[in-house]
Amino acid sequence: MVKHDIRDIKLASGGKKRIEWADGDMPVLEQIKAKFAREKTLKGVKMSACLHITAETANLARTLKAGGADLVMCASNPLSTQDDVAASLVKDYGIPVFAIKGENNAVYYDHLRMAVKHGPNVTMDDGADLVSTIISKHPELHNRIFGSMEETTTGVIRLKSMEKAGVLKFPIIAVNDAATKNLFDNRYGTGQSTIDGIIRATDVLFAGKNVVVAGYGWCGKGFAMRSKGMGANVIVTEVDCVKGIEAAMDGMRVMTMAEAAPIGDVFCTLTGDINVIRPEHFRYMKNGAIVANSGHFNVEIDIKGLNKMAKKVRKNVRNYVDEYELSNGRKIYILAEGRLVNLAAAEGHPACVMDMSFSTQALATEFCIRNKGELKAKVYDVPEDIENTVASLKLKAMGMKIDKLTKEQKKYLSSWTEGT
Repeated sequence: MVKHDIRDIKLASGGKKRIEWADGDMPVLEQIKAKFAREKTLKGVKMSACLHITAETANLARTLKAGGADLVMCASNPLSTQDDVAASLVKDYGIPVFAIKGENNAVYYDHLRMAVKHGPNVTMDDGADLVSTIISKHPELHNRIFGSMEETTTGVIRLKSMEKAGVLKFPIIAVNDAATKNLFDNRYGTGQSTIDGIIRATDVLFAGKNVVVAGYGWCGKGFAMRSKGMGANVIVTEVDCVKGIEAAMDGMRVMTMAEAAPIGDVFCTLTGDINVIRPEHFRYMKNGAIVANSGHFNVEIDIKGLNKMAKKVRKNVRNYVDEYELSNGRKIYILAEGRLVNLAAAEGHPACVMDMSFSTQALATEFCIRNKGELKAKVYDVPEDIENTVASLKLKAMGMKIDKLTKEQKKYLSSWTEGT
């Protein structure tokens, strides 16, 4: 048995069923796994991955191992681990995993240290905790690492900040910024899974409710779109005037959080920023207001501020629901301790959409390995040919075809001489 720290190895049989079920809806990744197994592209490469330990991620891990990678995994969020999947990865696939759902901060960072201790050449991150730890505390690893993949908006923001500050020590591929990731995973995956998490936790009916969406990036757009489709009256709060106009023209009401606070029934933050909902907003919320977060870190809702103003706090009035009673007698319900509600209270994104994201992850890893020593310590976009490969394979898997440009059309598009 490989070294590990998980909840219970006896959960493995249930985890294997979940992994195999997800695998059935990830046909593009399956093709890449077969390619990796033939070519052994990752042979001899030590990899550490700080990711959500889910059934979908397990199939990415299987793909990397098929390519020959020496892989160790830890959780990127204390509440996102599927314990049975972690057990199956250890028992059935021989992949060391350090992740337990509900782990406290001390255990979370202990697990992160195990991923660092592996001495990786390539890393994968979901929020940049692994990379930031290596850069700030482990200079001995800087020259060992020839590439890292980042798959979240929050992580890319942190890494670009590192690049700007001149502290980034190795190349990063911003997988999150790939069209085959954020246009689909962020919009359709987050949109559906966030609603799934909120409903599982509360059993709330969205139809007729005022749903407040903080942030109108791809994740916010997806959640707003799905909420509207379920009959909700959608309100968007933004700090970007262009996105505010876009939300308005998409049929959403746009206002400040201060204006939305007294009328919202369900609030969800999807911004990647800190203290988006604060005490001055909580003070005016309705009795029974539901507040959730679907941004990566648990910083978007000012829970410390809410704790200070609450007269009484009751934990777990339902699974993943904490009740905060204010001095005015109103009760506010915080979901999943302010962490990612779609992974804490539900199962995360559907496998079908993660098929594209993780295929892009896998091919970006191959790109880093093939270009070892040629990439600078900066944040790179995913190469266009990888995007096109993943998109074309996905269309084919869906049984769809698209047209091709004729020679005449190609000539016209590359010419400036033909006009009216």
